[in-house]
Amino acid sequence: MEVRKIGIIMNGVTGRMGTNQHLERSILALIKQGGLKVSDDLTIMPDPVLTGRNINKLKALSEKYGVEKYTTDLQSVLDDPQYEIFFDSSGTLQRKQFVEMAVKAGKAIYCEKPTAVSAKEAIYLSKLCTDAGLKNGVVQDKLWLPGLRKFSMLKEQGFFGEILSVKGDFGYWVYTGEVEDQPVQRPSWNYRNEDGGGIIIDMHCHWRYVIDNLFGEVKAVSCRAATLIDQRVDENGNPYSCTADDTAYATFELENGLHINFISSWNTRVRKDDLLSIQVDGTKGSAIIGLRKCLVQDHSITPKAVWNPDVDSPINYFDQWHEVPDSIAYDNAFKIQWEKFLRHVVLDEPFRWTLLEGAKGVQLAEESLRSHDEKRWIELTDLT
Repeated sequence: MEVRKIGIIMNGVTGRMGTNQHLERSILALIKQGGLKVSDDLTIMPDPVLTGRNINKLKALSEKYGVEKYTTDLQSVLDDPQYEIFFDSSGTLQRKQFVEMAVKAGKAIYCEKPTAVSAKEAIYLSKLCTDAGLKNGVVQDKLWLPGLRKFSMLKEQGFFGEILSVKGDFGYWVYTGEVEDQPVQRPSWNYRNEDGGGIIIDMHCHWRYVIDNLFGEVKAVSCRAATLIDQRVDENGNPYSCTADDTAYATFELENGLHINFISSWNTRVRKDDLLSIQVDGTKGSAIIGLRKCLVQDHSITPKAVWNPDVDSPINYFDQWHEVPDSIAYDNAFKIQWEKFLRHVVLDEPFRWTLLEGAKGVQLAEESLRSHDEKRWIELTDLT
């Protein structure tokens, strides 16, 4: 069997998401399992090098995870032909310059989302890669989460009949970092508009590809944004003003006529099965989609609800839902997409989650903010 090593430049993975999901649970997990076996004759083996600006953080990652190669000299590894893929998980504001460098070096490009802070820049990066004839992709991990995959399976089987409505609720309580409070669990730049922060640019990029793939293409958006907490404390204990939105109330109109209501907030305490909950109601059945679970209620067992506010309800509505069982072993969602991108680069297999798809997410976030500013519906233009 041929073991084909493929060099991967992992840029900016010292952050929480880059370290946990991309380095540890994707690339290193692939190496630990013996590579990505694509046939009896070929296995693809990732060969990572860590790059970034802080040598001490890179060294600490190297020692913790046993990744031998790391450097702050990004250009030196871009110039090395053994590295075929450039992956970027750095800050959104820095992504443009890194992608431009990687394109000039002729690398395949794979990026975290959002790919940019403006649709114009995101489209530019997509065009830059395609004009250079380079394979490219954007992380759209939620498509491979167990809860969403279970829903997709039921939808393909016709479980829901005609889908009538979709309601999404995402969020959790992020500590403010005050002295008497708990330590913060999100970086302070998330709450500064000047640093590329904001829940809309962060989460509406996700909602675009989730909605497009599960329910239909987004046609228009109506959105109201808010900064409910205007001061927080940063990682060094210093108070700062929050200039970015931390809550968003949005309605998305789809090309098929469906309307989707979505609330995203970092100021809400969780009383549901998961941080993400999407309720789908159809003529034949309904679903509650979480990150890992999917609960369903068929029309035949839908209880007869009667409005009577003077007595406690005789029906326990939670009991009327049934969990869709795990029919397969679900791997890490980030790892699954990494495997698909590696096959795309090595075997030239199709990969439709390109930087253009990433630009669509940035477009929705940008138009959501414009909808808030102008207090009106905004139609989305066709980026293709």
